[in-house]
Amino acid sequence: MDSSNQRAAESSGASFMASGDALRNDWLFPQLFTSVPSLNDAASYLAETTSLFTSCFSDFSVDRAPDDPGGREMVTLVSGETRGHLDSNYVSSRGSTLSHVESSYAAQGAPSAHDEIATGLIGDSSQNSSVLVNTANSSQSSIPMFQGLIERVRRTVRGSADDIGWLQRALDLPPVEDGNERFVEILDDIRHGLRRLPNTVVYLLVPGLFSNHSPLYFVGTKTRFSKMGLTCHIAKIHSEASVEKNAKEIKDYIEEIYWGSRKRVLLLGHSKGGVDAAAALSMYWPDLKDKVAGLALAQSPYGGTPIASDILREGQLGDYVNIRKLMEILICKVIKGDLQALEDITYDKRKEFLRKWHLPEELPVVSFHTEANTSPVALATLSQVAEAELPMFAPLSAGQAATVPVVLPSGAVMAACAQLLQTRYGEKSDGLVTCRDAEVPGSIVVRPKRKLDHGWMVYSSLNDDQSEADASQVCEALLTLLVEVGQKKRHQLAMKDE
Repeated sequence: MDSSNQRAAESSGASFMASGDALRNDWLFPQLFTSVPSLNDAASYLAETTSLFTSCFSDFSVDRAPDDPGGREMVTLVSGETRGHLDSNYVSSRGSTLSHVESSYAAQGAPSAHDEIATGLIGDSSQNSSVLVNTANSSQSSIPMFQGLIERVRRTVRGSADDIGWLQRALDLPPVEDGNERFVEILDDIRHGLRRLPNTVVYLLVPGLFSNHSPLYFVGTKTRFSKMGLTCHIAKIHSEASVEKNAKEIKDYIEEIYWGSRKRVLLLGHSKGGVDAAAALSMYWPDLKDKVAGLALAQSPYGGTPIASDILREGQLGDYVNIRKLMEILICKVIKGDLQALEDITYDKRKEFLRKWHLPEELPVVSFHTEANTSPVALATLSQVAEAELPMFAPLSAGQAATVPVVLPSGAVMAACAQLLQTRYGEKSDGLVTCRDAEVPGSIVVRPKRKLDHGWMVYSSLNDDQSEADASQVCEALLTLLVEVGQKKRHQLAMKDE
């Protein structure tokens, strides 16, 4: 290779590398995959591959400005004068060859070939210029295609990394207060037979998503409260309905209970049930402020959940397999619910709702969240979700049919989801809700050290530790703490009024 060709090759290589750097650094990957360092190499490889494709498309149709340091490209349309100039240069560069051909033709008495070749070159140049412009157009249309693919990859990998814990970052929201120490004391008293729940209020338990398909949801807690002589109800709402629809039903429940008993209502909502209950008190507080004594939220995605957001977020690679449509079929057709129920606990919907509605300051609120166990033992955990009647095995002397527990690997699923959220986002969770998203601003927060998954509050595990408190005792402790918080808040308000 001669020196001129070598310099041209080096210039071309430098141009290609500049183009690749510009594509990679200027706009394709701004701070991409910072939350997942293990994917950096794959991201760089994808950027270089994209640069290679786009450079190949524009190699013969795009001229680079010599003084353009950013590597920007500019398509040059060839005019008639320029084309003629290029043709003459092309013909002159082949002068010796053409002269040799002409001399051969002249010796045989043939007409000069110079004009024919030059005419052919001019004609070909005209056709080539249109081909080059078409190639430039196709190159310009292909670049957005790659940009769209890269954006989908970025949104998919980034996921909910920027949304988790947004409540703690909001400067206009009140801080939380740690109530874990007092909760542990109350729970210990309950396990030793000391109970403080008053019978001057009615207890309303609000179940979460898919509770209509879970016969044992909150049944153990209601049974325990009834044995203690306390009035307790489970809200019969359509759990797969939207938050606003359930909020209206809970509001009607509270008013019906109050007008029937003349007692105020103390609410405990689990999972989405806590979000529904909070929405009812936020939206209808002027009608409910004299009828409600407090609210406890157990493992509730008050700020949202990455599980719902990552499934339903648009503009991801999952759009190619239409994950949203599959979830719509599952919830709407199979479960006979409303997809809005899942959308309402995404980060976007929770931010939109909380900008419009917020819990009143005078309402006593307790937040409870846990961290799931992700050990190999937890990945094999089975949970009891229902009881099946087997009348053929019933004793003849018994008047009731025999029942057996219906178990599912829900505990294992929660452990796997918790491990996924820990690996992907570095966040602790109960398998569905991260700890930070379950803390309601201005509330008393309970953060137990015991490893409990999202379903433990309503479903007992087959390998539960009998030396630890069960779910009904934890619910009793939470409501007892809520009563104390309410008394303290009423005293503070009274002192403030004075």
